[in-house]
Amino acid sequence: MSDVKTPTYTKKDFESDQAVRWCPGCGDYAILAQTQKTMPTFGRKKEDFVFVSGIGCSSRFPYYMNAYGFHTIHGRAPAVASGVKIANPDLSVWVITGDGDGLSIGGNHFMHALRRNMDLNILLFNNRIYGLTKGQYSPTSEQGKITKSTPMGSLDTPINPIALALAAECTFVARSLDIDAKFLGEIMTRGAAHQGMSFIEVYQDCNIFNHQAWFYASQKDSRPDTTIVLEHGKPMVFGSESDKGIRVFNGSPEVVVIGENGITEDDLMVHDETNLAQASILAQMFHPEFPEPMGVIYAREDRQSFESASRAQMDEAIKARPDVTLESLVHGSQTWTID
Repeated sequence: MSDVKTPTYTKKDFESDQAVRWCPGCGDYAILAQTQKTMPTFGRKKEDFVFVSGIGCSSRFPYYMNAYGFHTIHGRAPAVASGVKIANPDLSVWVITGDGDGLSIGGNHFMHALRRNMDLNILLFNNRIYGLTKGQYSPTSEQGKITKSTPMGSLDTPINPIALALAAECTFVARSLDIDAKFLGEIMTRGAAHQGMSFIEVYQDCNIFNHQAWFYASQKDSRPDTTIVLEHGKPMVFGSESDKGIRVFNGSPEVVVIGENGITEDDLMVHDETNLAQASILAQMFHPEFPEPMGVIYAREDRQSFESASRAQMDEAIKARPDVTLESLVHGSQTWTID
């Protein structure tokens, strides 16, 4: 890292000169605005940020950030971002993807980037639809979803992004909402500080092809009863009157009302973001049976990141054989001639 003093930035410093072109009312606007507002708080130079995207509505994101960026090919953003991070570990690398780009054609790259614990930050915009191609069902569309490509309803079981991230042993897993700007910024800040892969699922509204997919979670009057904000070390309380909670009974979670049948906060599950078993339970909580978890679901700091291990391995190899050069390898004895 350079010893040059970092300039003081504002949101405007991270706004590019490109006209933002999404449909009016798209949730992407809110995510972009909060990203531009949050980046200046990291105390890093603009030149340290790289935004890498694949294909989809969300993938226009790098054009709108006044930072380095790659608009890559469908589903391959994690692979390109991994190369960027290995080549220059000091960079803060952000992958911008959607439920189609990241979990369908890009599912393989997504899974292995998480498994390797690359020090990347993945923002997955989940609107449960293919928006760019005008309304086909996506890997996260609910069963029975009627779209242009499933006129009689989708037969697929939708992918659970949080459960998939946990199964791939991602070391930071979180969820937020596009319009909850302040909270989204807080989650992004936590993810950026994490040494290793951070995966943040963002519930995002496609108001043209799948409007109100997250209506129950996005409305101020219903949100307190349909979502639960996780706080490490605190009991899982929710509800507009903070009178409901989550407890584990006979090995399974259940919603209880505080004060009924002798239930107190002491009976509730206490959020422990380092507990993988608890995170797995939270990953399976969905409306309307449960409030949907928002915030940091799982985080562990004891695993070395892939690029850090890779750099250490390369340094070890160079130290052991300082005489070996690329030229000597190309023209060395480990070659053969085919007549």
